[in-house]
Amino acid sequence: MSPVHPPGEAATARAVIDDNGILVHWNEDARRLLGYAPGEAEGRPATELLVPDSPVPRAEPDGTRWSGTVRLRHRDGGTLPLWLLAHHRPQEHGGAWLVVAPLGDLNRLLEDDRLLRTALTCSPCALAVFDENLRLYACNEAMADLVGLPRERIRGLRLAEISGRPESEDLESEAREVLETGRRRDVQTHRRSGGESLSHAWLSRFAPLVDDRGRVRGVCVTAHDFTEQYLARERLQLVNEASVRVGTTLDVARTAQELADVCVPALADFVSVDLLAPPGDESRPGPSSLTAPVTLCRAAHQSVTPGCPEALIEPGGVGRYPASSPQASSLVAGRTMVATNLATTLTEWLEWDRDRGRRARELGVHSTMSVPIQARGGTFGVAVLRRFRRSDPFTPDDVLIAEEITARAAVCIDNARRFERERETALALQRSLLPRRLPRTAALEAASRYLPAARAGVGGDWFDVIPLSGMRIAMVVGDVVGRGVQASATMGRLRTAVRTLADIDLAPEELLTHLDDLVIRMSQEAGLEGPSGEVGATCLYAVYDPVSRRCTLARAGHPAPVMVPPGQAARQIELPGGPPLGLGGLPFESTEVDLPEGTVLGLYTDGLIESRERDIDTNHRLLCSVLAGSSTGQGSLDDTCDRVLHTLLPAGGVPDDVALLLARTHGLPAAQVQTWEIPSDPALVATVRKQVVGRLEVWRMSEAAFTTELVVSELVTNAIRHGGRPIRLRLIHDAATLICEVSDGSLTAPHLRRARTYDEGGRGLLLVAQLAQRWGSRHTTEGKVIWAELSLVQ
Repeated sequence: MSPVHPPGEAATARAVIDDNGILVHWNEDARRLLGYAPGEAEGRPATELLVPDSPVPRAEPDGTRWSGTVRLRHRDGGTLPLWLLAHHRPQEHGGAWLVVAPLGDLNRLLEDDRLLRTALTCSPCALAVFDENLRLYACNEAMADLVGLPRERIRGLRLAEISGRPESEDLESEAREVLETGRRRDVQTHRRSGGESLSHAWLSRFAPLVDDRGRVRGVCVTAHDFTEQYLARERLQLVNEASVRVGTTLDVARTAQELADVCVPALADFVSVDLLAPPGDESRPGPSSLTAPVTLCRAAHQSVTPGCPEALIEPGGVGRYPASSPQASSLVAGRTMVATNLATTLTEWLEWDRDRGRRARELGVHSTMSVPIQARGGTFGVAVLRRFRRSDPFTPDDVLIAEEITARAAVCIDNARRFERERETALALQRSLLPRRLPRTAALEAASRYLPAARAGVGGDWFDVIPLSGMRIAMVVGDVVGRGVQASATMGRLRTAVRTLADIDLAPEELLTHLDDLVIRMSQEAGLEGPSGEVGATCLYAVYDPVSRRCTLARAGHPAPVMVPPGQAARQIELPGGPPLGLGGLPFESTEVDLPEGTVLGLYTDGLIESRERDIDTNHRLLCSVLAGSSTGQGSLDDTCDRVLHTLLPAGGVPDDVALLLARTHGLPAAQVQTWEIPSDPALVATVRKQVVGRLEVWRMSEAAFTTELVVSELVTNAIRHGGRPIRLRLIHDAATLICEVSDGSLTAPHLRRARTYDEGGRGLLLVAQLAQRWGSRHTTEGKVIWAELSLVQ
């Protein structure tokens, strides 16, 4: 049954034709128009309804819409000329054409409505009126131009039928809500209308039309082009986004990638960022110093196409660009260059680089903008933006926004390179101040690792192993507050001070006290009055004696070490914390622990156990677990160092410097140590010499007997004459060294002096200094010890 329409009310004949030309839908208004019932029309080729040789209107350039008058065959055999509007709608399984034709005569409804005609004619904005059925009642020329269709042809169609795009159904829903609620609505869209070649930003205002009785009789729609305001807002938003997204790290490659990511797709379809090689000194190249051809390294690129198939050079690759290229021309000129027609403006370059020219033609690149990356008087590279998917060329406003974003990235790249130069300098200084190799001693074997912070800057972590007298060995690990060259220089001064203080055999707690005074003086030298903590450090100092197999330790705010006795569980050594260096006025305490043969000691800085992934207690347990595997004496300490770092540290780099020192202790057998109590009688010195020679024969060191006799004679004689009781002589040896130690109860330190020709004495210590490889003295709780080392290696 045919639908019944009130007189003068418009209707729409609708048909759907698939891409094979078959009618798949036919509504009742189409039956009313041509007489075919839906069952008769559906399934037939649409061409059977056309009069033979009837002209078919051409589709619009985008191929999604066509309109025009065609001659159709009526069911009764007659011919009916009719204006049709068709929209192509993509679907999941192929596409289809929606064909509509307005029915009814609405022109006569406006014949006497002169005021409405005047309003429509004089309105400066696009205006349309829809009736209660949301069918177009009237529109002005501005709206018809916007739609791109004659207004006398589209009257009676619904908004979705006029546009045919999916988003127009949303607009029709907005109009229906206004019709139902009687409240006006504003809707912003960014789209290409039927009569436009480029997308514009539109503000659509829907207002209800109310009669004298308050009933809503229709909807008035006005469209306002606010593209300029929309683009201005988009530019501000893009600049704000760039300020947040570009420069998140002090990494040049990451910053370059962030620049490319921000510009795609907001400004371009493909962006490449190429950088000049950084200069070897502090100078930075400017445009005047650049000449073509230019060699650039690809730092980053981004594309609207996944995988960046447009790129001919991968990140890290090097390209050479002639003067005709956008890269070289903008770098040499020092300003942004825009090419809007590649076929005419970049012909020479594309012919020179045939692969690039072929790729540009395949993609349809029509607009290129090259922006030099410049900051603080230096030029660091160039960003090239290309458009091929977007149809609009680059505008002056696009140039301004690209220059603004690139300038921000340039500052970040400059900062990153400055940071990298300072980091490399600090790292070189740091490594030069750290021991290149650890000394090999009979007291222990040691291994170490140092890892600088990945991005935060090199700090002042250090470690050292210092041989002391009497076969003893000192181990030290420290951490200076701050980063960069200053921290490395401070670390160097502290390490030198520790070696100097260790050379005079200070006890651990006394050494830290002197080191604390030094840090306070350094703060004062830096212009910081009082213990402000601006220059500070933590430190752990330990002295191991292989004869007694005891270790004395003290720390200044540093993490306590871990010990793993053979066959036992790893545990932390209970050690008084002590204040950090530089506070002053607070005491340090030492602790003495027994270390059985083969005990492993682990000394480290806080960067090893402090992380974002795990808490300190968890990392400490992991450290103990790894070190427990090294207590058997079979595993290499170097391998253990690697396992510790692999277990505790993240794979992507450490956030803080890490210093690790591992040591496995060795005890000196009792057979390699001999001690004598010496009476205070000069006449017994000859007897002592004979006992020493006898012991050397037992040790099979008779070749060193003569030198040892002289040294022992002089040291024992000095102790008897100038020292106090008790007096002891101790001989210690390993494979390469023989050590003679004479201790007495006096605190008076010996010193070399120049003896005059008529003096009968005063040459003893001078003779010892000539015969010994090293000699010196150290204070003990009972007095002092004078020692001399003799080399057994010829």
